[in-house]
Amino acid sequence: WLATVSQSGEPNCSPKEVFTYRGQDELLIANIASPNSIANIAENPQVCVSFVHVFKQKGFKLKGAATYIESGCEEYADLFALIKTMVGHFPVQGIIKIKVSHVSPIIAPSYYLVDGTTEASQIASAKRAYGVST
Repeated sequence: WLATVSQSGEPNCSPKEVFTYRGQDELLIANIASPNSIANIAENPQVCVSFVHVFKQKGFKLKGAATYIESGCEEYADLFALIKTMVGHFPVQGIIKIKVSHVSPIIAPSYYLVDGTTEASQIASAKRAYGVST
């Protein structure tokens, strides 16, 4: 999920399906259908991205400054080459490039509030909660 905020303080949070990294500190996200995110980045480049494994209930939160690279820009072709194989049938209007400045873990409270919680028990619990049988 990508969280952005407009200059006037209006928040927006939207899922992102196609993304990858470049180097040690750049995250690249395909703009498939994100007009609010793109508008907010133009006004306020500070963003937050969260990645959470739905069953393990663990992940990472990345913060940084985003820039938007439109499909006609010189840098676009090099960036698009990094995500091209993941795009499938989606139209990509541009690339959101995030210079990551901070990374922190996301861990469900049950790991530290419920004695004996392990990844295996968390996965089993999440599968029961979501009705997943495999």
